[in-house]
Amino acid sequence: MINRYAKVTAGSMLMLAVMGGGAALPQEKGERSVDQYTCKDIMRDSGPSRDVAIAFIHAYLLGRANAKTFNVDALHKQTDAFIERCLDNPNEKALDAMAKVKG
Repeated sequence: MINRYAKVTAGSMLMLAVMGGGAALPQEKGERSVDQYTCKDIMRDSGPSRDVAIAFIHAYLLGRANAKTFNVDALHKQTDAFIERCLDNPNEKALDAMAKVKG
């Protein structure tokens, strides 16, 4: 059975894909690359919008690594570390920040 966090993460990623990322990432017209977003962009959002953006970054990096499994507790710790890193380094690219906290 899939746990609640995994369902929320999967649902968030599906919602992000359907919506084109508009709610989770800065409101700008036109195409942008995932690696253009800074920590500041992510941290400006709050609540569900920030959660979706962070889940997307986790999923993007997991997909890029061709990972088929993940540890929910590790994701929680990485999310906390990502938020702290972003608060301290708002101009760092969000993907770089997450990659560094994932190790």
